[in-house]
Amino acid sequence: MPDTSTLPSTDSLRDRARLSLRRVGGTVPAGDGLAARSPITGEDLFGLAATTADDADRAIGAATEAFRDWRTTPAPVRGELVRRLGELIREHKSDLADLVTIEVGKIRSEALGEVQEMIDICDFAVGLSRQLYGRSIASERPGHRLAETWHPLGVVGVISAFNFPVAVWSWNTAVALVCGDTVVWKPSEATPLVSLAAGRLLERAAEDVGAPQGVHQLLLSDRSIGEVLVDDARVALVSATGSTRMGREVGPRVAARFGRSLLELGGNNATIVAPSADLDLATQGIVFAAAGTAGQRCTTLRRLIVHSGIADDVLSRITTAYRKLPIGDPFDDTTLVGPLINTHAEQTMRQALDQAEAEGGTLLVGGGRCHADKRPAAAYVEPAVVAMPGQSDVVRQETFAPILYVLTYDTFDEAIALHNDVPQGLSSSIFTRDQQEAERFLAADGSDCGIANVNIGTSGAEIGGAFGGEKETGGGRESGSDAWRAYMRRATNTVNYSSGLTLAQNVSFL
Repeated sequence: MPDTSTLPSTDSLRDRARLSLRRVGGTVPAGDGLAARSPITGEDLFGLAATTADDADRAIGAATEAFRDWRTTPAPVRGELVRRLGELIREHKSDLADLVTIEVGKIRSEALGEVQEMIDICDFAVGLSRQLYGRSIASERPGHRLAETWHPLGVVGVISAFNFPVAVWSWNTAVALVCGDTVVWKPSEATPLVSLAAGRLLERAAEDVGAPQGVHQLLLSDRSIGEVLVDDARVALVSATGSTRMGREVGPRVAARFGRSLLELGGNNATIVAPSADLDLATQGIVFAAAGTAGQRCTTLRRLIVHSGIADDVLSRITTAYRKLPIGDPFDDTTLVGPLINTHAEQTMRQALDQAEAEGGTLLVGGGRCHADKRPAAAYVEPAVVAMPGQSDVVRQETFAPILYVLTYDTFDEAIALHNDVPQGLSSSIFTRDQQEAERFLAADGSDCGIANVNIGTSGAEIGGAFGGEKETGGGRESGSDAWRAYMRRATNTVNYSSGLTLAQNVSFL
């Protein structure tokens, strides 16, 4: 396996982060309540001032006040704010990508891809600002018109995870702003620097177009400040991305105050490889989906369900590719796998591999640690492939690390049953050249996931489609299609333009 000869120092990362922040117009708020850390070295870069509960209360209050003006601003005018944000993100694409790599450990192309998602959703939302359509409905009463209209919802609280620190924020924020909502954002405590940069660009955009002060608020702290958003009745919608465990806490608490929640939770994504599959295509899709982002995407491929007749060939191809994966400095263009977010993630991966072995699994490749002598505080690991005798307890769990469990099947019905036999339901795919199998996979009795792909992997969703999943994934939808409706309230309108009062259902009264 190729070895990166040098890894960046903490000092060089600190200088690079400071420069990127300065270019976007931001600074590091010095303090000791929060640490900005890089998984590349496993060491702290800066101490930062953290948001307090009183700060969060004031921020929600400011967003609530700004909403009063923002909701009556014409939607195409609101779109100008998002248009300007997209222009600034384009201008500072490299700076934002640098900060994503520094704080998350993503390789350069994936970090740039994340920022491109921000640009894409801004473009989408600007168009959406002129397409917040209602509908006309046939009325049963003469001289009456029945219609459906959509109105801004209120303050939207966004709680985002470390693995897509700015893309998921932008999915929510760009759409919420054109819908007439204001936003209070509590990012992951693991990614404060890129959050500061994104927040500063939105501040600049608001200044440039004259948007009301307070349309966007940033809260930098630990989970206790996220709980403020969850429990505050002024927050109309809480959009939270994270683990299923987190969703089990957030959902009931928001519901208890009759608020709305949009939950994007765990994924335990699978790919079926059928006998007719193009194996060159399948191998490329599988390796990227399973090993990309060091296995830290919610759409990462975690289960491979292969027809028994081609299993040996498929596994030979995959293990060969895994042995060649360059692991190391994510700023190096030849690197394909960067570090895990922290050593706790590495420990979780090790525990899962031990459990898989105890449940009859065989480690085929990977699973070791890299660069321990150069960066002992960081967590560089070899992506692992484990052959499993069946769908055991560990296979049904989501481990946020690069572990690919391999199962085999003989009949297509068996493959579908294996695929759906997990609590999560985010992303899925099949590699096949059999049209009947492809269509069956996409049908009501096929994949039970919110995303179902044919002849591509489970990762890499485009912003034009609604993103989200079923079952323990939470059921929410973000990004494209009609996901905007989650950020608005619906009103049904009846207009009587006749000279008489006709009651519905032929009711007679007075």
